[in-house]
Amino acid sequence: MAEHGVCPWWVGYLLASPIRKFWQDPVRVLEPYIRPGMTVLEPGPGMGFFTLEIARLVGPSGRAVAVDVQPRMIEALKRRARKAGLSDRIDARVCGPESMGLAGLDRSVDFVFACAMVHELPSAATFFAEAAQAMKSGAALLLAEPAGHVGETEFAEEIKAAAGAGLSLAERPVIKRCTAALLRKS
Repeated sequence: MAEHGVCPWWVGYLLASPIRKFWQDPVRVLEPYIRPGMTVLEPGPGMGFFTLEIARLVGPSGRAVAVDVQPRMIEALKRRARKAGLSDRIDARVCGPESMGLAGLDRSVDFVFACAMVHELPSAATFFAEAAQAMKSGAALLLAEPAGHVGETEFAEEIKAAAGAGLSLAERPVIKRCTAALLRKS
């Protein structure tokens, strides 16, 4: 797997910009997969561009769990969640670089949204194993990597690592500026 490194925290301001909705609308990307009452895991949420929409889609009875290695990203996400009135639905956690720290989530997650982050990790296999452990049977994981930044060969390696964790390819959805795959846990 190619070594890309973690996105600098200050880039989070650009990624959370409302202008991004013109080419990557969070509602359009997430709505087909998320329902009220679900528990959704979002690793690498940055400052919450997708997280806030996840919280809206899961509704008051649902929960969004956002984990990031960068405390500044999580603090900005928490500020944005408070301002949007969604703090009660978002569990925002700082995790270490080697583990997402998902204690208490075993087999409770309905959907995982892994957008533009697996390529930054030291081990895709470890990530997918942790995600699969947190997922319910039949749950889905939407993997989306930035096109042009993550090549088809590297993306295929990620899919192979996911398969090693018991996640099978269900479909290849189209997400602007991304290479994407919907994976299911059997």
